[in-house]
Amino acid sequence: MARFLSRSTRQLIGSQYLLQPQQHVVPARFFAKEASPKALKGDEMLKGIFLDVKKKFETAVGVLRKEKITIDPEDPAAVDQYAKVMKTVREKADLFSESQRIQFTIKSRTDGIQDARSYLLVLKDIRLKRGLSDELGAEAMMMDALEKVEKEIKKPLMRNDKKGMALLTEEFNKINQKLGIRKEDLPKYEEQLEKKIAKAQLEELKKEALEAMETQKKREEFADEEMPDVKSLDIRNML
Repeated sequence: MARFLSRSTRQLIGSQYLLQPQQHVVPARFFAKEASPKALKGDEMLKGIFLDVKKKFETAVGVLRKEKITIDPEDPAAVDQYAKVMKTVREKADLFSESQRIQFTIKSRTDGIQDARSYLLVLKDIRLKRGLSDELGAEAMMMDALEKVEKEIKKPLMRNDKKGMALLTEEFNKINQKLGIRKEDLPKYEEQLEKKIAKAQLEELKKEALEAMETQKKREEFADEEMPDVKSLDIRNML
């Protein structure tokens, strides 16, 4: 369990580190012919990255050493507590939330896309790759709205077409109204997403713990020992 939690924390920090905007992007001048030797000191840059990741990791583990986590994905209170702990980890270690990562992915992958259809197709690709479901069927409704607008303007809709995009926005607003989606409810949707992720992570923790105990039980010296209930395990004792 400790290995799994440690690995998960490293992956969380490592992947999000690559996504942090502006802070860690190497300026183009570092690769310019005119750059001074001082700017080309890659060792210093790598050292800075390593120290920053190390600091984030230690901050995250520091939170996990103090906060109680109950490995019970079926208990709403345990899921809420786990989600709360992970939110504290993100805030203290300066990491993205899931919705922030999605937002950044959308921005980076759609930058430079000129037509609305390609933009929507990229959104679909991002959703599928992140394993997000479209339970309301909003995606199909958005494509239908685009078809309607393009039929009206008699040409492909470009993102710099202010009049056409205004028509599409009107159609999207109708879809949101039909589905009961309001902009002011976005924080609530974000919280629901984080709770779903928290439950999935607890399920993975439980699975890893049970597999580890089953492996242990096969060893002769532990054959007669009764394995503890996963819910009774305290991760703080294993870090």
